[in-house]
Amino acid sequence: MTRPTAKQIKALSEVAGVPVDSDVAARIANSIGPAFEGFSPVAGTLPFDLEPATYLLVHAPRVTK
Repeated sequence: MTRPTAKQIKALSEVAGVPVDSDVAARIANSIGPAFEGFSPVAGTLPFDLEPATYLLVHAPRVTK
């Protein structure tokens, strides 16, 4: 997990269908960069089952009949 560059942000935004100017891409890269740096010590060490997107699915109550 590396800090994204403005060039990467610009390319990803174009793929997503929301193109941005180079200045905006640089601002986005500068604003989210610290988050990437903060998570870099644990990058790749979290087990797959702890992936946050599945949290609600795993913890949802199950209805039994």
